[in-house]
Amino acid sequence: MKNTAFVKRKHKLIVGSCFVLFLLVPFSSALNTHEFDPISFEPYHYHTYQEMTDELHSIQMNHSDIMSLTSIGKTYEGRELWMVKLSDNVNLDEDEPGVLFMGAHHGNEKPGYEVCLFFIQYMVEQYENNSVPEIRNVINTTQMYIIPMVNPDGVEADTRKNCAPNHGPFGYSKTITSYGVNLNRNYDDPWFLAYILPVSYSLPFILPDSSFNYRGPYPFSENETKAVKNFAEAHNISISISYHTYGEFVVYPWMHTSKQTVDEPLFRSVGENISLINHYELFVKTYHLIPRYGGTLGSSENWFYREKGTIAYTIELCTERTPTNPQVMYNLCITQTTVHLYLCQRAQTIESEKAALHHS
Repeated sequence: MKNTAFVKRKHKLIVGSCFVLFLLVPFSSALNTHEFDPISFEPYHYHTYQEMTDELHSIQMNHSDIMSLTSIGKTYEGRELWMVKLSDNVNLDEDEPGVLFMGAHHGNEKPGYEVCLFFIQYMVEQYENNSVPEIRNVINTTQMYIIPMVNPDGVEADTRKNCAPNHGPFGYSKTITSYGVNLNRNYDDPWFLAYILPVSYSLPFILPDSSFNYRGPYPFSENETKAVKNFAEAHNISISISYHTYGEFVVYPWMHTSKQTVDEPLFRSVGENISLINHYELFVKTYHLIPRYGGTLGSSENWFYREKGTIAYTIELCTERTPTNPQVMYNLCITQTTVHLYLCQRAQTIESEKAALHHS
């Protein structure tokens, strides 16, 4: 029985590897023809919020047939939270799988939004050139949503948390006690577990509002996470990626516990294929709790999966938080664009795969 199970798992991995290689062949030529000179940036220039805003408006103006640009909310400091949609019928909500890419929940983790911006530019250019039919097919059959900069206030301040004032750990203080909430701990999942298991989830460490992992006075207390929540509840998202730095690894629900989800085989299948493309480590489930400073409580991938059934991942990019080598950043953007293209194609079958898994 054990040998049979091993052979089956090995067969699935081989098939998955071949599937990924099949996908990469048509994409590789298109990626190599993308006009971008990394040597012109020394060191690599990260977009400011205003530069990103200007660029997004410029791209949308020139490609309004396949790209829309809307604000899903505003930050405490009044910056718009921009959301890009890429699709052939961009102003319609079609019966097509939705794929979501997000960057910069943490403002000092900037490569994520650069990956998103690169992908947007790449997709509209390739669609316009029509040089690779597979690229056009992705836009014609998928609804892609990109929120490049979830935490623009933090990006501008170059800080992990957002910039909203805190009034004590529970919001009851009449005076401002500190600034900023860790947005990737502010999602409502599983919020109250830290009170039930305070030692395991380092409650004394995450409770003070001055902590870099302070999760806010209550779930979705922040403008940014409320905006993502409202957006997610109004759209069908089959697969999502939230980008962070650093470490070069991939995680998925549930990373706060050893318990596996009912979709564990599907998470592993998609995750292994992501790993085959970007060569990052896929953190598969162990028989031990994995709380990091209570850090995995309230993260986006847990909430997206529990509330929406989304096959949701967090990807920790790079070997450093903010690389300045332009060639490193160029290679990163190219590689993750290939990941995106794979996910858009996999999204075509992900719901039927999930249904088959649940009925097996």
